[in-house]
Amino acid sequence: MNKLVQAEPSNAAAKDLLADCFLQLRYQQENPGLRTSFLVATCELRAGIPQGVAVEASSPNVIRAMSTELFLNFLAIRMDPRWAEGFAFLMNLVTPDNGEKFVVELSNATITDIQGSTTVNADLTLTINRSDQEVTMAGIKPLEEQLADGTATAEGDLAILG
Repeated sequence: MNKLVQAEPSNAAAKDLLADCFLQLRYQQENPGLRTSFLVATCELRAGIPQGVAVEASSPNVIRAMSTELFLNFLAIRMDPRWAEGFAFLMNLVTPDNGEKFVVELSNATITDIQGSTTVNADLTLTINRSDQEVTMAGIKPLEEQLADGTATAEGDLAILG
């Protein structure tokens, strides 16, 4: 049925039959993720793909709701590995207002972080309050401006941030 629906997307009978198949497969799954996937596929076949405004993943409200560690993971996922090819650094990120410390490493076009510690071998140590960091993370105020006005401090090679 899936091949027929792909070949003839306007074939309502084929879409309805495929939706029935997905619904039965949903009942047979033990994995909740797969059950959800089959249920979503069933709904999309019967009612179409939901329309509406997409959530902006880097809006100030979304960023404010993320922990620092989650935001670093978000950066790791969103980073273009072609940009980072051949580029490497080790950075300490310290946010004094909430007491967080991170070692952030970029190597092999991959960003990783370790929460709760710093390293003496860092190329850069960036100290910025989490509340001020959110403004930079949302793209409202560049890090350079925060460094210039003393909101953030940096010890080491700022050039590693590109």
